[in-house]
Amino acid sequence: MSKFYVVATPIGNMGDITLRALEMLKSVDLILCEDTRETKKILDKYGINTETMSYHAQSKLAKTDKIFELLSGGKNLALVSDAGTPTISDPGAMLVSKIKEKFTTEEVQVVPIPGPSAVITALSASGLPTHEFTFLGFMPHKKGRETLFKEIATAERTFVFYESPHRILKTLESLIKFCPEKKVCIARELTKIYEEFKTGSPAEVLEYLTKNPVKQKGEFTVIIS
Repeated sequence: MSKFYVVATPIGNMGDITLRALEMLKSVDLILCEDTRETKKILDKYGINTETMSYHAQSKLAKTDKIFELLSGGKNLALVSDAGTPTISDPGAMLVSKIKEKFTTEEVQVVPIPGPSAVITALSASGLPTHEFTFLGFMPHKKGRETLFKEIATAERTFVFYESPHRILKTLESLIKFCPEKKVCIARELTKIYEEFKTGSPAEVLEYLTKNPVKQKGEFTVIIS
């Protein structure tokens, strides 16, 4: 039986990788990476010399065939993303789906190696309700965007999504339009040196970012309740 490990890696602070993740990355025959250059940083830090191969949203069918060939030959593989837990808003989800369609559980066992996830990290320190939440991944740029904001406006549960620094102001403007009374927490640069949480109404958070342009940099996790 081959094993396919879905390995979570740090979202910022390199010290957040688990002992089990390091063990798996050292022991497998090949590591599939969203970007081999990003993965090399953590492999070098921990002295791991395992061979790597890129696998991302633009990877061609030949890459999938190669992965199937390796698994059929008894090789153990690990999948990592650039940061966080693979398959969560990540092209690796499709690969895991294909593996489960292609092989029986007796042939290939898919094994999760849990660890950092931006959505859970942000929720845990937000101070907003977490007993029920919906994760939206990355908000669509156009189609369906307004529909989602309308759903957020009328729902009682918490919503979480990722946003880029280029669109965070526009997103807050949309929240002001559709749900001005909701409470918003933006989590920026999680686990990194400039980590920051800012909570308030959409208007208050927008004003804060507008007055502090430097705070508009980095990746954002947005929580609305």
